[in-house]
This record gives sequence, structure tokens and C-alpha cells, in this order.
Amino acid sequence: MRRPRPDPVGPGQESVWDYPRPPSADVSPRHVVVELGGIVLADTTRAVRVCETSHPPVYYVPRADVSDGVLERADGSSWCEWKGAATYWDAVVDGRRVPAVGWSYEEPARGYQQLRGAVAFYPGKVDRALVDGEVVRPQPGDFYGGWITAEVVGPFKGGPTSLWW
Repeated sequence: MRRPRPDPVGPGQESVWDYPRPPSADVSPRHVVVELGGIVLADTTRAVRVCETSHPPVYYVPRADVSDGVLERADGSSWCEWKGAATYWDAVVDGRRVPAVGWSYEEPARGYQQLRGAVAFYPGKVDRALVDGEVVRPQPGDFYGGWITAEVVGPFKGGPTSLWW
């Protein structure tokens, strides 16, 4: 299958088709907040922003910036060809459990050590995920966890016709 035609890039925007493969992973000063059930699950200005060709960025929040007691280890795991074995996390807020709300790399592959223990949240499984106050939209599909803001343009991997991008 051919790569799709990238959407036009406007002022202050970036195309996910200009992101690298293998993905980059850089500490970001952006203000990242994740909320569920009226509780702030995570709040940081030192998330690791991971960018990969065709995907919106994913923000990994250092464990120290995740609220105490809101995450419990979930069943299951997956494998990323770049980052290694992923561990999944459930959120538990006021007795409400949200399964697999996020994931982490407890022992990431070489080149991704800055992700060790940091948690990435699926924006579609929380009430709100924000970057610098902007509410993000979730990446299409139910596997990827990209954060779509006004500054990134696609098309984005994750929809039904994007399997082989």
C-alpha cells in the first residue's frame, strides 16, 4: 500500500509525515495534564514526547508526576519493535476502574531509557488530556495512543484503512 498524501501544513503546525522512524523521544517543557473523574491523574512539564512517522505525538509522564494510588497494574502486555515490552495500567478513581488507561516501558530498549517507568495515557480513555491547556483528541483506532492537537496534521495512522502505512 502506498503512503497517503500528507495534509497541508499551516503556520505553527507540523506534519506527522515528517516525524522519524524509528521514533524520536525527547523531554518536552509542554504542560501535560490528564484528568479522570474530576481527579488529576498526571500533571507535568517534563513529559517525554515520542514522535513517529504517521502517528500523532505520545506524551509519557514521569511516574513521580502521576498522582499516588491511581494506577494499578493491568493484565496483558504488548511489544514495540523500537521501545520493547509495554506494561499496561488501569486507573482506579473513587471506586471506578478504567482498564488499560495507559502503558509504560519498565525496561525500555536501548535508545529509549528516558521512558523507563513513565506512563503514557490513552486520551480516549480519560475525561480530558491537555497539552498547554488545549484539550487533545485521541488518535483513531483502539491500539495507538497519540495525542492530536491543532499543531499536528495527518492523516494519522490508526483508522481502518491505515493498517499497512
